[in-house]
Amino acid sequence: MLEIKNVYKTFNKGTVNEKRALNGIDLVLNDGDFCTVIGGNGAGKSTMLNAIAGVWPVDSGAILIDGVDVSALPEHKRAPYLGRVFQDPMTGTVADMEIIENLAIAARRGKKRGLSWGVKKGEKEKYQKLLAEFDLGLENRMTTKVGLLSGGQRQAITLLMATIQKPKLLLLDEHTAALDPKTAAKVLELSDKIIAENNLTALMVTHNMRDAITHGNRLIMLSDGKVILNISGEEKKNLTVDELLKKFEKASGSKLENDRMLLSKD
Repeated sequence: MLEIKNVYKTFNKGTVNEKRALNGIDLVLNDGDFCTVIGGNGAGKSTMLNAIAGVWPVDSGAILIDGVDVSALPEHKRAPYLGRVFQDPMTGTVADMEIIENLAIAARRGKKRGLSWGVKKGEKEKYQKLLAEFDLGLENRMTTKVGLLSGGQRQAITLLMATIQKPKLLLLDEHTAALDPKTAAKVLELSDKIIAENNLTALMVTHNMRDAITHGNRLIMLSDGKVILNISGEEKKNLTVDELLKKFEKASGSKLENDRMLLSKD
């Protein structure tokens, strides 16, 4: 479903601020893979997701989604293939619009617009059913402005909007990092549920090593813009945080010096 082939990306070329963010990165995700992504500051995690989404062009290499080479496509032309949820709960929804309006916009993405009434009865019932599965009481608040919701509720809406059309690939960019632990756990639970029920292929960037081990069927670790660990199957199921740290140190030749990751390992 996803192939990243020898991709390089350098920012601020030829200046004192030159930074090679992706350093010949290679990755293959099969249909239905749920892969968690971890790594230290500047390892290339968000840069990789931005490269897939087409936020900017890569310097060299190729990115294929479901067999289609999207490397030369601008961001808006890759949108039909992708769903994305960002770290900031305020991103991805329109605060001044109602829950039902936000969902209707997401459901119509990439489709031709007509002059018929905005949201039909059947569509409204579908949204109510989907929201009821979240167990957040949102199915009874569909006319509430999204800006009045809590961060967790808003992130749940964004998750539903990103997956309502069943994208080829779901990108979760530290989508629980700005939430309190209880709310983060709920959003992760919803993520697992949606990905499993729709058999989605997903990449989830996280700084939390325990979450990276617990969720998904694969785990990759980045360092200096390339994949240095790729763990799946029984090895991932039986992995502990301490073992993951040891694997990182062996693969990278150095200790992990990332306060954010180390503080969240317990």
